[in-house]
Amino acid sequence: MNVDKIEVGTYKCNCYILKKNNKIIIIDPGDEYKKILNKIENNDVIAILITHSHFDHIGALNNFIKDYSNIPVYKYDNLEEKEYTVGDFKFRVIYTQGHTDDSVSYYFYEDNIMFTGDFIFNSSIGRCDFENSSIDEMKKSILKIKKINKNIILYPGHGNKTTLDNEKQNNFYFNNEWN
Repeated sequence: MNVDKIEVGTYKCNCYILKKNNKIIIIDPGDEYKKILNKIENNDVIAILITHSHFDHIGALNNFIKDYSNIPVYKYDNLEEKEYTVGDFKFRVIYTQGHTDDSVSYYFYEDNIMFTGDFIFNSSIGRCDFENSSIDEMKKSILKIKKINKNIILYPGHGNKTTLDNEKQNNFYFNNEWN
């Protein structure tokens, strides 16, 4: 699977374009619809995955829904915490509330990569001071993620990718004293 990152919008949200066999999945189309379309080229968009509903992660979503009327949109309110197959893509949905009450991460287990939205960043975590945030839920989500393969590459909603092992070793919020 090929993963392309596009920074979009004022907050430089990471929109990811996953490509396999000329099929595309878009993760978090935050803004700049035409910029995302240019990256897709002539490939077939088969799904959109949303990590959480903050505006900087869904700004171009309505454009995609309008122009791709039958495209499935995967987001917290229509997902179960289980495995899904979309075309040749296989992923597991993991509820990772804390930053928001609708946060999910997408674990593409065959490729050993996870898209975390604003749950985990390189050496940090998402803010927990919003109306629908919870430090207690964030702690539970971190404990859940810590049990997964440490070699997973994490693709966050902002900034650079990291690994779960790096976060376990260097992220203050993964420290047992905090959680």
